Amino acid sequence: MLLKITDLKKQFNGQQILNGIDLSINKGEVVVIIGPSGSGKTTLLRNLNFLEQADSGLMEFAGEKINLAQATKSETAMVFQNYNLFKNKTAQENIAEGLIYGHGENAKTANQKAVQALKNLGLDKRKDYYPSQLSGGQQQRIGIARATVLNPEIILFDEPTSALDPELVGTVLKDIQQLAEQGQTMIVVTHQMWFARNVASRVLFFADGEIIESGTPVQIFEHPQKQRTKQFLNALADNY
Repeated sequence: MLLKITDLKKQFNGQQILNGIDLSINKGEVVVIIGPSGSGKTTLLRNLNFLEQADSGLMEFAGEKINLAQATKSETAMVFQNYNLFKNKTAQENIAEGLIYGHGENAKTANQKAVQALKNLGLDKRKDYYPSQLSGGQQQRIGIARATVLNPEIILFDEPTSALDPELVGTVLKDIQQLAEQGQTMIVVTHQMWFARNVASRVLFFADGEIIESGTPVQIFEHPQKQRTKQFLNALADNY
């Protein structure tokens, strides 16, 4: 087991957003989280990546025990909905600077790795482009490259295709699928049901700040046990 979360709770303005989450993830798993908007999925990822601090909860990660209410570091990398690239940095610089300032690598090595990461995605010819010169799909793929070049134990994807035009969605999801085939451990929040069905090792249905149901894609999509899960999937039946 790579990651174990126990009794993770989070409130905002007196409203319970995460209501005692228990979650275990094995190395190499692709855990896809589905569920209605506003159910706490993004908050869960932000707490796991310490972008927000949990009110309470414990994390066991790679043998280390962490109090989530006091945590200040992370061994995960996160790919956001809206790319989160530095607008005044080129594609190459956006990737390299995480290595230089976050991991202490020298600039030459960091830039070599950045170029290789772009080359792996077929974007090396865009290395000197700024975000404003790139399409949404290209920006998101650079965000993925920035995450993978850090060689994280887990990559967290928060709706990686939600801001993209429909014709660009497939390219980004193909990149993520390739990472899955390479054995990268990932947690993916998505509304793309066909992606969840075809790429996930395990699907979690999330609603009202809780994991309502967990299982393989076949179990969740073809034989859901909970009425709330059935209700959600019936509303999206044309999407998978």
